[in-house]
Amino acid sequence: MKIAYQGIAGSYSESCAKEKYPNCETIPCKTFDECFETAYGDSSIKAIIPESNKTTGNIGVEYLIFKYRLNIFAEHFYSINHNLLGISGSKLTDIKDVYSHAQALSQSSIFIKKNKLNANVRADTAGSAKYISEANDKSKAAISSKLSANIYNLKILDSNIQDEKENITRFLVMQKDIFQPEFKNNKYITSLLFKLKSKAGALYSALGSFTLNGVNLNKLQSFPEKNSFSSYFFLCELDGHIEEEKVKNSLEELGLHCEDMHVLGVFEADKFRYK
Repeated sequence: MKIAYQGIAGSYSESCAKEKYPNCETIPCKTFDECFETAYGDSSIKAIIPESNKTTGNIGVEYLIFKYRLNIFAEHFYSINHNLLGISGSKLTDIKDVYSHAQALSQSSIFIKKNKLNANVRADTAGSAKYISEANDKSKAAISSKLSANIYNLKILDSNIQDEKENITRFLVMQKDIFQPEFKNNKYITSLLFKLKSKAGALYSALGSFTLNGVNLNKLQSFPEKNSFSSYFFLCELDGHIEEEKVKNSLEELGLHCEDMHVLGVFEADKFRYK
């Protein structure tokens, strides 16, 4: 299996891919857009994308989900443990500047303030580790993974420095080809995009279809259509398989209120949801 991820070797996305699929071949991409485009252009490649974090919320990839409309193949909840990495011979007291992705800096804000460090935003966590290795400056450090420490020959000055010790990120595994698991006695998630007709009470009426059929929504997020502040799409996730009678009925009724509706995927719910 080939999986594209944003970042360079040692990133959390790559670590997540290897935890989920130990024998996979990983493909680094500079940006999330490139990651989506790689999977969209080659049906043999999947993309693994961080979608939301327990501490800091949405990562901000919804516009790319809308743009490419890749099929969601799976979800995986991955534990993010941040580490402060410096060059050999450095100590925590030497560090003045810390570098990492904005999410990692935000998730480690208490540690950064406590140690009076200057936070510097960079494109990704593993890239920050590589930068520290090349800079060879005892006053600089990166917030990144243990894997990055091994790859870029850095010293772990402190570990598990994130504000919330249970720092979980939800990743989506996506691909171009449509895949739908067989409906069995498992727990499933159905994900979809929809755009409502422009009429009063449209959202109220649309959501009523889920209530009447006893379908639970676990995600409903709106975002504006491109070049518009008056037209919105909704990203929705619900409990259940699209072949379940109650889900099928809900979506049929929802369609009556929509200008556009697109099923993004049906996939097994990660067991972490029910811990």
